[in-house]
Amino acid sequence: MNVVILAAGMGKRMQSSLPKVLHPVAGKPLVMHVIDTALSLLASSDNSAAARLCVIYGHGGDLVTERIQQTYPDAKVQFALQQPQLGTGHAVMQALPYLDDSVPTLVLYGDVPLTSRTSLQALQAASSADALAILTMNLPDPSGLGRIVRENGQITRIVEHKDATPAELAIQEINTGIMLAPTKHLKRWLSALKNDNAQGEYYLTDIVGMAVADGIPVVAAQPRAAWEILGVNSKLQLAELERIYQRNRANALLEQGVSLLDPARIDIRGNLRCGRDVSIDVNCVFEGEVELGDGVTIGANCVIKNSRIAAGTSVHPFCHFENAEVGSKAIVGPYARLRPGAVLAEQVHIGNFVEVKNVTMGVGSKANHLAYLGDGSVGARVNIGAGTIFCNYDGVNKFRTVIEDDAFIGSDSQLVAPVTVGAGATVGAGTTLTRNAPAGKLTISRAQQITIENWQRPVKKPK
Repeated sequence: MNVVILAAGMGKRMQSSLPKVLHPVAGKPLVMHVIDTALSLLASSDNSAAARLCVIYGHGGDLVTERIQQTYPDAKVQFALQQPQLGTGHAVMQALPYLDDSVPTLVLYGDVPLTSRTSLQALQAASSADALAILTMNLPDPSGLGRIVRENGQITRIVEHKDATPAELAIQEINTGIMLAPTKHLKRWLSALKNDNAQGEYYLTDIVGMAVADGIPVVAAQPRAAWEILGVNSKLQLAELERIYQRNRANALLEQGVSLLDPARIDIRGNLRCGRDVSIDVNCVFEGEVELGDGVTIGANCVIKNSRIAAGTSVHPFCHFENAEVGSKAIVGPYARLRPGAVLAEQVHIGNFVEVKNVTMGVGSKANHLAYLGDGSVGARVNIGAGTIFCNYDGVNKFRTVIEDDAFIGSDSQLVAPVTVGAGATVGAGTTLTRNAPAGKLTISRAQQITIENWQRPVKKPK
């Protein structure tokens, strides 16, 4: 199968310098949702090796092609420039040199991101080797959309809204623009297109009348839901589509048994995999690849990106995770931040206003209050007191702090890396540690406490 994705439009109503098809839904550009669906469809086809995918670009072309190539470095995506933009038929014409005549051509749209593979497979099933198949939809309010004109139940043509008669405007079956055409016929039909219409454009939909005139069957299939064929032309429509997408993801989680305290207040911008008895509070954002094990609870207002959280762990509200791994039965937060390289073993406690970056923490270790742990390793059963800082950066280089099993770090300590705290060692509160602390010993560095006799606090003199 050939796939042509039309992505050349400017999107004036978006009021943005960013090309329309690069605006995101669920953190991913619109056109990449379409490409992902197309690649999935091609991978499942009988002759995937012969598959060809061509993106028609125009406005913001360099940025569009660059972003697609960065995201799909291994996919064989072809690009064709449409300049100027003279309609959908003209857009598909630009792809003709890249199409294989021996397989049909599917036309998709870069600003219609939610069409499912299932609906496209239904379009394939409705088609045949010598038929033109189009995806249609019955809408209660079809205003602005092209109408499907039938005679005796058979599709005879598509009329655009601006060109429709009053009787045709009453038709509720609309054209989605998505179609699957025999490529040899498609090339011939495109060469015969004319632009004598209200828009002065070459309409792809005109090939329907040509197919009928040639005696080629025109068949239709319908998507499972109307939101599958919704396009984006404004920030308002983009926001509406975002909420539809997120509610669909929330519904899928609920069907899997995940407890969502409010399905309308969750955002998934990637893949979220959940075990049994997972509970997610309101206003949580999941980005990239996130995995939550059995019995995990996520408090309100958390942002979790590319992280794995093992079974039985509780994440309290207002936590931020990025590229972190948390073991089972851990407790994190509230207001904790796990940065890239944070690896917590089972039963670790990370409390409020604790930041962990590129540090592994062993079983049962705790840092419950107001600490920065950066670049190091912490053994098992270590207690790190409030206000502790791993001083990991000298202004040029990063160094590591090592704390061995069963050590105790007193509050308000600064561990100036590179430094090692031995197993079972105690570092007294307020210590600035610049040399290794021996195992099993108390190490402390403080100025001697003195009391100044006869000292009086200054008193302001009245003005």
